[in-house]
Amino acid sequence: MSSISQNPDPKSHENQTQDPKTTENQNPETSNQPINLDVKVKINDEEKEKVAEEEEKGDFRFCWFMKGGDCKDAFVAWKLCAEESDKNEEDSVEKCFEVTANLKKCMEAHSDYYEPILRAEKAAE
Repeated sequence: MSSISQNPDPKSHENQTQDPKTTENQNPETSNQPINLDVKVKINDEEKEKVAEEEEKGDFRFCWFMKGGDCKDAFVAWKLCAEESDKNEEDSVEKCFEVTANLKKCMEAHSDYYEPILRAEKAAE
C-alpha cells in the first residue's frame, strides 16, 4: 500500500497547494516577471543641489588644474567660447573649433603638466 494518503477533504488539499498571493509574488527577486528598467526616479531639490555642487567641485578642480599650467589663456578662451555657444544654443564643436585646436596644441607643447588630461582624452576616444 502507498504511503501517500488520499484525503478526500478539499480543505486539506488547499493547504498543500501554495497560495498564489504568497511566496513568489511577494518577492520580486524570485518572480519570473520581467523587471521594468524604464523606472523614472524623482529627485528632490536638495538632492539636485548636492549633484550640482559635486559637478561644480569637479568643474572647479578641472578649471583650477587647467589654469595652473602654461595654457591658461588658451583654456580661458576655450571655456568662454563653449559657454557662449551653450548660451546661444550653438554647436560648440563647430563654433569653437579653432580655440579647441589652439588649446590642444598648447597642451601637447606642455605635455609634462597636461599629461593626465591628454591621457584621459586619448582613452575616451
